[in-house]
Amino acid sequence: MDRAERVDVYVDIICPYAFQTSLWLRELKRLGIIDVRWRFFSLEEINRPEGKPHPWERRWAYGFSMMRIGALLAREDHELWDRWYLASASALHVDGLKVHTPEVARALLERLDLNPELADRAMADESTSDEVRADHDSVAARGTFGVPTLVFEDGQALFGPVIVDPPMGDDAVALWRLVEGWRRFPHLYELKRPKERADLELIGETFRPYLEARDWETIQNPAP
Repeated sequence: MDRAERVDVYVDIICPYAFQTSLWLRELKRLGIIDVRWRFFSLEEINRPEGKPHPWERRWAYGFSMMRIGALLAREDHELWDRWYLASASALHVDGLKVHTPEVARALLERLDLNPELADRAMADESTSDEVRADHDSVAARGTFGVPTLVFEDGQALFGPVIVDPPMGDDAVALWRLVEGWRRFPHLYELKRPKERADLELIGETFRPYLEARDWETIQNPAP
């Protein structure tokens, strides 16, 4: 390839699948194949039960508030938001920390040599909420229902890949070639592998830190 392709990747910090896919995308970036730009998507909003307050109406709202911190960091440098996503998602999905609480969020900022007061500053600045909502609304309007969602330079969008063992090296490139092949067929909407018992056990073990750390019940509306 003559240059790395720009890919906008919509994520929510609390999504374990998005985290696994992000590790594969980081490998592709390291190899010079793509240039990743992390964007915001709220699972709390897309799966919000009727009558429950919107995440931006709550004082602290799990992934949405964590992404508001990311929005504040991105204003200074997108790489800071990149670092924040990697650090906070790793803390949740690998270490099993409750990163969705203000106390742990502040501690994570300190771990990154950033001012822990940035967490409170992000919550006090309503424009950070507006920025996360703007990203979310722009891609949700296209029918996006979850993360990870990849949006390419040609305007196409794909949900996935949904993986739990992100490939590295040549295997990472091989998976990328499959994604490129999918893009040749704009009306190919779905290709899905059934999950057998062994698959469910692997997913459960991989996601154990996340499942033990979360303070919410997972709600997933049917995909359109």
